[in-house]
Amino acid sequence: MESPLTFLYFAYGSNLLKERLQLKNPSATIHCVAWLQDYKLVFGNHKGLASDRWHGGVATIERSPGDEVWGVVWRMNMADLESLDSQENVRLGAYSPVEVSVKTQDQELNCRTYIMNCCVYASPSPQYLKVIVLGAEQNGLPEDYQEKLREIQSNQYEGHLPMMTDLERAMRRAKERANHRSDA
Repeated sequence: MESPLTFLYFAYGSNLLKERLQLKNPSATIHCVAWLQDYKLVFGNHKGLASDRWHGGVATIERSPGDEVWGVVWRMNMADLESLDSQENVRLGAYSPVEVSVKTQDQELNCRTYIMNCCVYASPSPQYLKVIVLGAEQNGLPEDYQEKLREIQSNQYEGHLPMMTDLERAMRRAKERANHRSDA
């Protein structure tokens, strides 16, 4: 059960990767892996406007009876809510926050997540897909779901993405901290 000072957030896209989410939301800690029933993962752009950050479609979810979207439930401090909304471009109308009920092996949890408004389908960049796949691997999402993610066709964008530089730096720092702890 969350305290009044925290909330649960269900991530299914690039925020599956801890280092991605913690770039601007340092309080995020993993709560569990879960799935959202009767939804599917799709990629697109708000009103067809390509993402400057990712140079391609970005993840969203849409209703789809019989399908499921796997993700990570993060526990976050309420102090990070504004930052998370900003990352999801809520004020610009790109995404809307919604409450969803996700399932785990033994319980259902009510979580905040985000759904794109006015989605125009578009393929994601290979870099964006890489971040999602790394997050799925990092958190042990089911292997068959990880395989589905690996099979998504990208837009084959080959340019430089500053976001990838930031993420690679954060992942190196996390690895160095882990190695330092194991040496101690």
